[in-house]
Amino acid sequence: MSEIVEKANKNNIVESRRFAVAPMIDWTDRHCRYLHRQLMRRGQVYTEMIVADAIIHGDRERLLGFDPVEHPVVLQLGGSDADKLAEAARIGEAFGYDEINLNVGCPSDRVQSGTFGACLMLSPEIVERAVGAMRKAVSVPVTVKCRIGVDEQDPDIVLPDFIERMAGAGAEAIWVHARKAWLKGLSPKENRTIPPLDYPLVWRMKALHPDLFIGINGGIGSLDEAQSQLAHMDGVMLGRAAYQTPSILGEVDARLFDDAAEAVDWFALRDAMMAYAERQIADGGRLSQVTRHMVGLFSGMEGARRYRQILSTEATKPGAGPEVIARAFDAVALEAAVA
Repeated sequence: MSEIVEKANKNNIVESRRFAVAPMIDWTDRHCRYLHRQLMRRGQVYTEMIVADAIIHGDRERLLGFDPVEHPVVLQLGGSDADKLAEAARIGEAFGYDEINLNVGCPSDRVQSGTFGACLMLSPEIVERAVGAMRKAVSVPVTVKCRIGVDEQDPDIVLPDFIERMAGAGAEAIWVHARKAWLKGLSPKENRTIPPLDYPLVWRMKALHPDLFIGINGGIGSLDEAQSQLAHMDGVMLGRAAYQTPSILGEVDARLFDDAAEAVDWFALRDAMMAYAERQIADGGRLSQVTRHMVGLFSGMEGARRYRQILSTEATKPGAGPEVIARAFDAVALEAAVA
């Protein structure tokens, strides 16, 4: 029976990769992921990138704790030391994460100073060793998220070699941000928009590896675009679009996983987030830690501006409680939204 359950769980993880909300530093914390799970049952949610050293030596419950509703949830690690990454992966698996992902795409100066993130595209042998060590350390899948190259690298040469190495080391899935990263001269924000996208290159990589899961990320701003990408790729990952307009996640199950279409029950969402906020406050948290991820929820709808004002001003006040969420929702024309 245990083998049957294990096989079913693995199949569920593979299926869930069809759509993912990208890991985003300072954004995809546990409160963000809880909100996203109220809107979509299927697909994957990711932690922010967490440095292996922090997991080994830091407050693990604060860094790794999550709500069971978040499953399937992926832990994204940052680092370059194979032994430390393997140990962090073991800890993550013990916490209950469904998958472990290695970041080889973040271009920030802070990440470069630690010799990990996108700069590891320059040292694929280090990534290869790290993935191999992580794979031996855990039973859950190990995956990689990378760029098509950095700086003066030729992506047509670099990316095929990188993918071959990752597959050989045991990576079960590779997510490719379809832009180069410029390690010098561009900020992390500029690296998300200025380097040109090269979707066809990533599509060719998938065509060359029919048996390897390859997903795509970068510049995908809607579920229409996501569906178009799935004609070429195994999976698609949305970042800023999912965070800034989270209501689009309410269509993911039906449009990308062929579940029965259901309108978002905004009142149930309100009640769930109020109950969640109450639990977080009781544990010593602040309301604003939850509500900051909810600001874009009703973008473009009647009452959205007032909704944002209430959350932005009242949720940050000392002693603010879940009733602020109710007042904010009252500002929106929810009856029309449900209909």
